[in-house]
Amino acid sequence: MIVVKTHTVPEVKVPIRLVDYCIGLFAQTPTKNAVKKAMKRGELMYNSILATSGAWVKENDEIQLVDPQSKLPKPFPLTIDIIHEEDVFAVVFKPSGLVISGNQYRTLENALIDQLKKSEAPDALRWGRPVHRLDSATSGLVIIAKTLEAHRNFGELFSSRQIKKQYHAIVQGTPKSQLISTDVDSKSAESTLSLISSVPSLRNEFVSLVLLEPSTGRTHQLRKHCVEVNHPIVGDQLYGESGNVMKHKGLFLAATSLEFNHPLTNRVVKISVPIPAKFDALMKREERRFNENKN
Repeated sequence: MIVVKTHTVPEVKVPIRLVDYCIGLFAQTPTKNAVKKAMKRGELMYNSILATSGAWVKENDEIQLVDPQSKLPKPFPLTIDIIHEEDVFAVVFKPSGLVISGNQYRTLENALIDQLKKSEAPDALRWGRPVHRLDSATSGLVIIAKTLEAHRNFGELFSSRQIKKQYHAIVQGTPKSQLISTDVDSKSAESTLSLISSVPSLRNEFVSLVLLEPSTGRTHQLRKHCVEVNHPIVGDQLYGESGNVMKHKGLFLAATSLEFNHPLTNRVVKISVPIPAKFDALMKREERRFNENKN
């Protein structure tokens, strides 16, 4: 077991259970559901024993985020594009429809077990661990830590919002470039939408390629913000408009760029990938069908 982070509880003014206290305490526990999952996986220790949700937090209690890594998971046979790899971390491209990690077999984490080189650092993790989330339906870049220090440093960078993320999406209609600052799940959230191009569409009048840059990282933030300004992301069967969702095409949202300070050297690292080919194919198809049927 590897201790990733330790927190000593300061003065407790109001009685609070451990499961509620840990919300947002670590980058890996942003929500109550995430806390419960971390407890179930044995990733939270409370005063040197496995944490349970019913415990009451007291002053000077010690809470630890740990990496059990006791048993190597069974590798999931799926080839993943490795965009950038160093001794302490890697950046990979997650395909749409694949979950990052969790109590499942078909995960990005399990797929990478035999595909990444093991770090030679003394604090090397037995296998690479994703350091942030990306919706199952969303494709794109994911950072994988290969050492304990990299895992810790990336967690702090995400917690302090020091990692710049860019996404490309195809949305319904023709939105104006704008800043969207509508709360998501009663929490402040901010995204910048920039219009790149639009083409006519028989189904939606227009579809548009946009650049999305979130300043915060709320669950489904970009999908919800696009709906908020009446321009749902194409293929969004959860939040999209009934009747206008293009089924069986997947969600047209991809994380295409990450910029951050290197976890060890602090140099600026920027990793970018081209927009997925299916985006261009959809835009061309929608324009062609419109032109073929306009008369």
